[in-house]
Amino acid sequence: MRQFRFVRPTLLALTVLLSAPALAWVPKLEETTAKNVIDSAYGRRDPVPTYQTIDLSVKDGKFAAGDGAVKAFDGGNKCVADWLAAPTDFSQGSRPASVTVSGQADQLYFQAQDARDNFRNLSTQDALGADLAGKRMADGLLRVDINVRGLPTEKARDAYLVRLKAPDSKLIAPVRRSYVNDFKQDAGKWSGTLVYYFEPLKAGIGASDKVDLLLRTEADTNCAYSVTLDLGSFQ
Repeated sequence: MRQFRFVRPTLLALTVLLSAPALAWVPKLEETTAKNVIDSAYGRRDPVPTYQTIDLSVKDGKFAAGDGAVKAFDGGNKCVADWLAAPTDFSQGSRPASVTVSGQADQLYFQAQDARDNFRNLSTQDALGADLAGKRMADGLLRVDINVRGLPTEKARDAYLVRLKAPDSKLIAPVRRSYVNDFKQDAGKWSGTLVYYFEPLKAGIGASDKVDLLLRTEADTNCAYSVTLDLGSFQ
């Protein structure tokens, strides 16, 4: 008869388990999360995931993020099939190259990196103070960055339509949108990063839920795509 022997966890293993932060998007920074993020930026602990990036580049007929990374929300499966078959053919519209989702913790990480690079210490108290908090996104906001390639004009970036799909299937519009200052023209086409801010909690989306991001490009077609965001993969 096989006998099982109970092995007592080592102190080191317990320390690692207890110190590892539970992952879930943090709508409002508090002391514990802020300290973990700052310590991560200063190299005092293992890195804390503060964002999720979904790579939508195509290689050998597959999305880098894996099979099923993009689904057809409207227009039928041919929309996705055509994307995979000719990812750099922009005659029928631009293509999203990646999607990144983040919250306040990611912005704090950059603030902590800036302080470290300038030979300053950043305390948790200062990080949560009004000055630095006022330079981050407001409480409850979720940021979605979409890097796009193949826009016919810079103006065409305004034609992108982006929504979150709530648990009750309602489509949630962003409360604000902007752009990263990285737009450039190459071979007659434009590329750059679109930025959208959502309020998921008000739509009944939980901080550790998986939620569908829906998007339509600037193209005059019925094609609309769905990409699943995992809010439980970062803080």
